[in-house]
Amino acid sequence: MGCTVKIKTFDELTGRELYESMRLRQDVFVLEQTCLYPDLDGRDYDCWHALAFNDSTSGGNESDLVGYIRILPAGQTFDTVAIGRVLTRETQRGEGVARQLMEESLHYIRDVLGETHVKLSAQQYLIKFYESLGFKIISEGYLEDGIPHIDMETLL
Repeated sequence: MGCTVKIKTFDELTGRELYESMRLRQDVFVLEQTCLYPDLDGRDYDCWHALAFNDSTSGGNESDLVGYIRILPAGQTFDTVAIGRVLTRETQRGEGVARQLMEESLHYIRDVLGETHVKLSAQQYLIKFYESLGFKIISEGYLEDGIPHIDMETLL
């Protein structure tokens, strides 16, 4: 499956893009993973939002949102730029959406934001995926919202 990735600031998001990204985050993290946590944490305003749209349907309408990443500025989660809320719609998993989103987000961080050091808090079952993108483990494991996590970083 091909997808189109758009990276926007909060203020650049359309109302529909914002709604669909929040709905997809809720579908994956709250409903699918049965994780009750404050997704609307006040950080979205200062972040960049990477949205992946399914090319095989209507080519980028908000209703075709199949993946999402939140890029956080330094100081929000870590002392460096961070990546969070990485997700793919359940029906599109295994089709390379998360990899494309991650690669394009990392290029954006390096080429547009001018940052070279990126950290993230990974769900532990995804360690190999993040390692395949150049991330290294930098912490012991811990529970976040009842799910095993580990901190990782990469240099671009």
